[in-house]
Amino acid sequence: MNRFDHLALDGHGLQLFLAVLEEGSVTAAATRLGLTQSAVSHGLQKLREIAHDPLFVKSGRGIIATAHARALAEPARQLLDRMQAFARGAAFDPATADLDLTIAANDFQRDLLLPTLLRQLQAAARSVRLRAIPSQLPSAEMLRESRCDLLISPVPPSGTDVLQKRLLSDRYVCYFDAAMRQAPRSAEDYLQARHVTVVYSDNERLQFDKRLEAAGHRRVVAVSVPNFSGVPAFLRGSTMLASMPSLLREGLMRDFAQAAIPLPEVARQGIGDLPMYMAWHRRAQDDPAHIWLRAQVERAAASAVASLKEE
Repeated sequence: MNRFDHLALDGHGLQLFLAVLEEGSVTAAATRLGLTQSAVSHGLQKLREIAHDPLFVKSGRGIIATAHARALAEPARQLLDRMQAFARGAAFDPATADLDLTIAANDFQRDLLLPTLLRQLQAAARSVRLRAIPSQLPSAEMLRESRCDLLISPVPPSGTDVLQKRLLSDRYVCYFDAAMRQAPRSAEDYLQARHVTVVYSDNERLQFDKRLEAAGHRRVVAVSVPNFSGVPAFLRGSTMLASMPSLLREGLMRDFAQAAIPLPEVARQGIGDLPMYMAWHRRAQDDPAHIWLRAQVERAAASAVASLKEE
């Protein structure tokens, strides 16, 4: 007879199961949940006895989910959603709330919005724990599988169960080291220069770079880095150019000069436009806590735009 039956199943166990499933690693799941590896291993053993299945088996140096574990993933997420709905009640008071949030954003959106957002949340809520994860090329599965509560990106994922709202609009500009060169004076000057750009670790290029190429413009990309924060070290002391969002001038790119990109299509065809959206799953649409969180994100975005206009 098993030591555990279905009545021993709780929300912590479901959360642990999904963390191991999504991370594909006991170590990574432990880090994500703030637990020890032994605590995760103990929790998995309890879940195996409840589910009558090994759930995860060794494969090389890692683990993989069994077919039964994969089939249990969606029911587990639905159960957690229902437990959260049961516990949150009809109203939300941030002053008594203990918030544990995961927001997916690449480094530009993360650095622009999340520090301000965290200060707002800490001023209003009893306690806040914020986890920022990279969104790369965002997928609807990140929201469907509850890997994040919100996703912030210029290219939000699509889906009938995914909702979105525009937070702000920015534009690409040309950054350069003023001690090494002048601003590009013409399209020819810009296109013949050597450039630094961003190519994310999943080999996804910036929308600006893809639009520029689609318009028939080719540049010499001398250096590509996996995020915006890698650009300054290569741009400093060089004659290269970097086409990046204008809102970076207050932080990451504050040591560099900037100029408009001297290509007529950039403005005329919207090649240089950079909107920013937040996206969330439909199940959170009417959640009072999530409604409040989205309002706080909009406040942080408005603050970023206001600081740009003050310059």
